[in-house]
This record gives sequence, C-alpha cells and structure tokens, in this order.
Amino acid sequence: MAESSTFVGTHYVLGSWYKPEELGRRSGIFTSSGLAGTLFSGLLQAAVYRNLNGHAGKSGWRWLFIIDGIITLPIAFYGFLVFPDLPRTTKAFYLSKEERDLAYKRLEDDTGLEQGRSRPLSWNILRRILGRWRWYGCSLLFAISGETESFGSNNLMGQWLKAIGGYSVEQIDYYPSGVTAFAIASTLVCATWTDHTRVRWPVLVYMSIACLFSAICILVWSSPTGLKFFAYYLAGASFAGQATTFAWANQICADDDQERAIVLASMNMWNNVVNAWWSIVFYPATDAPHFRNGMIAMICACIATLAMTWAVYYLERREWRLRRGSCTERADSPESMGGQELTCTSREKEDSGKALGRETTEAR
Repeated sequence: MAESSTFVGTHYVLGSWYKPEELGRRSGIFTSSGLAGTLFSGLLQAAVYRNLNGHAGKSGWRWLFIIDGIITLPIAFYGFLVFPDLPRTTKAFYLSKEERDLAYKRLEDDTGLEQGRSRPLSWNILRRILGRWRWYGCSLLFAISGETESFGSNNLMGQWLKAIGGYSVEQIDYYPSGVTAFAIASTLVCATWTDHTRVRWPVLVYMSIACLFSAICILVWSSPTGLKFFAYYLAGASFAGQATTFAWANQICADDDQERAIVLASMNMWNNVVNAWWSIVFYPATDAPHFRNGMIAMICACIATLAMTWAVYYLERREWRLRRGSCTERADSPESMGGQELTCTSREKEDSGKALGRETTEAR
C-alpha cells in the first residue's frame, strides 16, 4: 500500500518536468533502474544463499528480506531529501530560483498551460475525464500490454529451470538475469528512439511480436532447450513497453495536468487489478515447466495489445488533427469554443507545418 504511489507518482513528476521529445529517455532510465535492481537481486539471492543460508539459524530467503530492508532505509532517506516535487512547487536545494522559473516556463509553449499555477479542483474534472477517450484508451492499453511482462515478473524461466532439473540453486538464480539484461537494453534503446522520432507505437509492436515468438517457441515443447533459452531472454523486450506506454500517456494528456495524474494512476491501478488474478490463473507453479495455458494467454495478450495500440494511435491522431484544424482555422469569436478562447501552442504551430510531410510518408 505504501509503495503504490511511488511508480505512478514518479511518472507524473517526470511528465511535469520534461517535454515530449525528452520524456521517453527519462521514463526509460526510471524503468531501467527498477530492472537493474531486479538484475542485482538475482546476483544478491545467489550470494545470500551461498554465504548466509543457515547462518544464525535463519534460512537464505529470510536473510534476503533482512538485507533488502537494510538497503531500503538509506534509499528512502535519500529520496526524502532530493525528490524535486513539481516545477511550480519545488524547493529542491540543488536548484536556483532562475532554474526553478525556467523549469515551468519552458513547458508553457508545449502544453498551453500556465505551469506556475495549478488548476483548482472541481467536479468538472469528472466531466473532462469521462467525456474523453484518453482515460479509457490508456487504461485499457496498459491493463492488457502490462501482462506481456509475465515472463519476467513471474520468473517463469527460473520455474522452468527448476522443473526440468539439472541446474543448481545458484544457476537458477543467475540464468534468468539474462531476461532482465535484455529488458534494460531494449528499454533504453527504444526509449531513446521514441524521443528522436516522437512516435511511440512501434515499440509496442516490437514488444508484442517478440513475446508472440517467445510464447510460440515455449508452447511447442519439442523445440530444443537452446531455443527456449533464447525465447525467455527475448521476452525481456516486453519491459520496453512499460516506459513507452507511460511516456505516451504523459504526452497525450500534456494539456491537462489533473487528467494526466488520474490517467497515469488508473493505468497502474487497472494493470494491478488484472495482475491480482492473472498469474494465479495462467502461471501457477504447478504448470511448470510447460506453462501451456500461460503461453496461450500470452499469445492472446500480444494480439490484444496490437489491437489496443492501433486504437490509441488512431484516437490520438484524430484528436491531433482536430486540434490542428482548429488551430489553423482560428475562430474569431471566443463563443465558438464554449466561451474559452482557443490558444495554439508554438509546438502545434511547428507540428502543423510538418504534418503534411509526415502524412505523405505514412501514406507511402
């Protein structure tokens, strides 16, 4: 319960400090830091089991909890001191007043919002959120695409190695680290690419195809052991979608900070709602080493992810075209916009000049 706000809160803070073309790398670094912890934990588990199992009458897994708890305390204190809050409220000791002012002023042209002033809370937020596609589309996208991470989050490779036999405890701890290593590489490369192109959807396509291939290789039990090793490692690509999906949602909701907060929290919430029963139903330890039902579920999740990726891409493009058309036509009377004058950000003006070339390229 205490941890639940950290993941989504950090993504919200990242989206409050960075422009869309800067956000992918930062989201990727944040996600990769968690994966690096997972990578380190595999080495830590093996070392603890080898050196502390049975020490002082405690088993290795108990010592692992003790060591994890000790590591957590200084990290929590560090976060309390250096976490920057939001640009409009930051009191970070390492930022000067000029840097704090720059932090929110540089975003105004991109979002069209006054970053230094928070919008007051009202019941209008429900109408804004429920009346748009963003909450539905982004929540459903991560609720589904997040399940492609089941290879790594449920340590299926470790269960597979233990079930087929012939591997020591240290090997069962070490070998799945390759999944995490490939996940880190995929996340950083894909995140950097999305910042360069400002296009997010191809990462989810890459992730889905990689997991489809992995699931099929494992489902066909006659495939050689080496191919199964490759399939499990390739499945690490699924984690690249996490950073990209949250960066994408930050970008989609950049014009409404309250909506952005609720959409990001909802994405994480619905993913955990599905996770609560998904692994129990499809990846119980008793299904190792085949995980037949789990691999079929993975294939379905990948296909559904491709469908939802297309839906979110289509809806984002449609909204962008409508906004660009309104920006180009610029109604003279504020009444035509419901009493609020439409403002076009410099980013929208710049994008509208590039739009024709992009659409021509896509058509080709």
